[in-house]
Amino acid sequence: MVRELTHFIGGKHTTGGSGLYADVYDPNTGSVQARVPLASRADTEAAIANAEEAQREWAAWNPQRRARVLLRFLQLVEGERDSLARLLSSEHGKTVADAHGDLQRGLEVVEFAAGIPHLLKGEFTDNAGTGIDVHSLRAPLGVVAGITPFNFPAMIPLWQAAPALACGNAFVLKPSERDPSLPLRLAELFLEAGLPPGVLNVVNGGKEAVDTLLEDPRVQALGFVGSTPVAAHIYATAAAHGKRAQCFGGAKNHMVVMPDADLDQAVDALIGAGYGSAGERCMAISVAVPVGEETADALVGKLKERIAALRIGRSDDPEADFGPLVSRDALDRVRRYVDIGVNEGAELVVDGRGFSLPGHENGFFAGASLFDRVSPQMRIYREEIFGPVLCVVRAADYEEALRLPSEHVYGNGVALFTRDGDTARDFSRRVNTGMVGINVPIPVPVAYHTFGGWKRSGFGDLNQHGPDSIRFHTRTKTVTSRWPSGLREGASFTIPTMG
Repeated sequence: MVRELTHFIGGKHTTGGSGLYADVYDPNTGSVQARVPLASRADTEAAIANAEEAQREWAAWNPQRRARVLLRFLQLVEGERDSLARLLSSEHGKTVADAHGDLQRGLEVVEFAAGIPHLLKGEFTDNAGTGIDVHSLRAPLGVVAGITPFNFPAMIPLWQAAPALACGNAFVLKPSERDPSLPLRLAELFLEAGLPPGVLNVVNGGKEAVDTLLEDPRVQALGFVGSTPVAAHIYATAAAHGKRAQCFGGAKNHMVVMPDADLDQAVDALIGAGYGSAGERCMAISVAVPVGEETADALVGKLKERIAALRIGRSDDPEADFGPLVSRDALDRVRRYVDIGVNEGAELVVDGRGFSLPGHENGFFAGASLFDRVSPQMRIYREEIFGPVLCVVRAADYEEALRLPSEHVYGNGVALFTRDGDTARDFSRRVNTGMVGINVPIPVPVAYHTFGGWKRSGFGDLNQHGPDSIRFHTRTKTVTSRWPSGLREGASFTIPTMG
């Protein structure tokens, strides 16, 4: 039976008025499991209008009261954590265990945002001038929006929505139409937790919904996560319409393996970070950089052995290391890139193109692929594949290994595996990327630090979660106050000073 999904506007489910729908697939079988309506401009404007109206009351709540809604939301999610993870897994294709991680990483930002009474505290200077005090306030922006990707249908919506709501904004979420059920359920739980209707709205859709969010003057700020070309377009368009924007794009994350590294530990890290979630992570390691031929030969040999033992299965198979890709298009894209790598002359050590899961031949499954002797000129090195494909680029020495991620067009994250503290410190300071892991393969910071890439991986001055998320979702008002004691000083025609 095909489920019928909705938008969530003003605290109510609605199919909207466009009459247009998209299919939501079961990645394990390739069959349609749901239909989701695609919002028209009028549908999206209705969500914005509801948000604008509800935001006035929500902003008037004191920060502690808003924090209590977030805390109740956390309790509600805890009560159905497993069913939420299974719902997420069924539409995305990541394993249930990985879906739990997706949800957990989002909840950690909700926990951070629940500290909003402290995070919103401004600055104060007593007696900045004689009888004059200065203090600052952080005010909400109003209505803000988020456009989130298919690969983290819990984590990224919560990363964007929780700080926005905590700061007193209303939020309009446009999730991916490929796996929309989990974001809709989270919106229901926020309402159950006490969030006033209309403060959080969910509209499903494509370009028309996105264009409306970008162009409507009532939307003050917008967050986006997706491909780099779209991120660049949304950032430029938002700026042209006078909006704040934080837009995050593609990645080509490297992992440098030094000769002194614990090789078994490095291989464990590469297997998990390269092939987990079928490679559909913006923080996946897609390039291994062993330093020296001896290190490279040993690393490739161990990787080949470990890949042969990988278990690829249904997303609900508790023994599976990873499940299917999200769509037929995603599967075809991965296969095309493996073809490209072969044609470019890279050495295909493990070929995952022919993988098929017995009984699930129409599912979107790709086997793990491994390329060796990849050069920086190849497309499989320069472009994001977003699938279970790992490229090995051999570096002659440390300096060459450092240059590879530093000079790449993307600058999301990088990892270094070494036992040497001097090397680790030098690498951390010099490498030209936004996030660095030392013996940590996926360097996603904890919720109270900031997440964001450099170069073509990130557009905007402020990043996701951590203190940057509070700055992004508020504007500062500075108040200079004077309470004269009754003495008149007469008019002054010079600029005020605090001398």
